[in-house]
Amino acid sequence: MANQTRLREVGIDLAVEFFGSICIAVGIYNFAVHAEFPMTGFSGVAMIVNRLTGFPIGIMTILLNLPVAAVCCRLLGRGFFIKSIRCMVISSVMIDYAAPLFPAFQGDRMLAAICTGVIAGFGYAIIFMRGSSTGGTDFIVMAVKVLRPHMSLGKIVFLADAGVVLAGGILFRDVEGMVYGMIINYLFAVVVDKVAYGIDSGKLALIVTEHGQQVVQEIECCCGRGATILKASGGYTRQDKQVVMCACSNKQMYTVQKQVKAADADSFIIILESNEVLGEGFKGA
Repeated sequence: MANQTRLREVGIDLAVEFFGSICIAVGIYNFAVHAEFPMTGFSGVAMIVNRLTGFPIGIMTILLNLPVAAVCCRLLGRGFFIKSIRCMVISSVMIDYAAPLFPAFQGDRMLAAICTGVIAGFGYAIIFMRGSSTGGTDFIVMAVKVLRPHMSLGKIVFLADAGVVLAGGILFRDVEGMVYGMIINYLFAVVVDKVAYGIDSGKLALIVTEHGQQVVQEIECCCGRGATILKASGGYTRQDKQVVMCACSNKQMYTVQKQVKAADADSFIIILESNEVLGEGFKGA
């Protein structure tokens, strides 16, 4: 049974790595390369070398990755290291051999920048979510995440890659390309955060009421969500209050609002965005 579970996980990892690598390859080769953007990360460095010498992007990416991988191996662990090396090879092969099979985008540079950021950013995000990476600055990103767990992946990605974009723009004296490169870098960060954290996002309702138990029952009946009753006291009236705390999905929040107002028209509802919800009925249950 344990072996079957392990094989299933490996199979999912490989499927995600192949799909994510195709997204990255298409974003880089079919959009960024032909638009001559200064790209992010080690792919950006490899693209600089490619434009100067014609050396294959995928092979150069592997050569740049090896020393960084060796340094980060101890911090990130052997399992992450092995998965990342595998994914790095897959993504490099996809860039050099699979992406050229697709037509290259020849349209507006802004559209190319948007497509690069969204498509490649999605590929990076799903690979990160499986506990892997494509190497290079991804090793640095994940190492910083281990050392600074409070920082979002998107923010780390943006900071790590900004220098490469600026270097490429200055080297080729392409200010416009550098601006597009920073747009791509920003889109990378946004897409990575939205995919990595947005999938498990929801809303948190804080309901101030004098009929806590009735509100809890209405929430459970309308959407099957549990709730927690907190004891509180009015700051102005000094009267005893109850605060019902309920986490739910974005779709369920409208129903919760409607039912709570039906149960207690005088209730005070505060709705907060929740980046990630863990527990029964949500991720990690």
